[in-house]
Amino acid sequence: MKTYRQELTFHTKTHRAYVNITPQVETALAESGIREGLCLVNAKNITASVFINDNESGLHRDFERWLEKLAPEKPYDQYDHNGYEDNADAHLKRTVMGREVVVAVTDGKLDFGTWEQIFYGEFDGMRDKRVLVKIIGE
Repeated sequence: MKTYRQELTFHTKTHRAYVNITPQVETALAESGIREGLCLVNAKNITASVFINDNESGLHRDFERWLEKLAPEKPYDQYDHNGYEDNADAHLKRTVMGREVVVAVTDGKLDFGTWEQIFYGEFDGMRDKRVLVKIIGE
């Protein structure tokens, strides 16, 4: 069995953002040479997420509104965690949206369902964050 590892770095211009990272993951898969196996993609920062969904801007705005209702950024003093950094809401949003995805690799391609894409969700941005792509198979 072969393995391949690559780290992607993201630096969003906004505090929160949703970035379609499917092209970068597909490039990593092509570089790996793996034709059959599994592809793990996970956020390596506790205030960022990796998830699968539809690449539709209205849905992304819905995520933003829904997450803000669940864990509003302000007032900062509503959270015990806030002190050194005012990012407790980002930690909670990441917990809801998830840390990683695993996608089957079939015939050298990500084996997605209809409309599925991989997204990086940023909840405390404007600084460098890393995402791991780990592919195993043959």
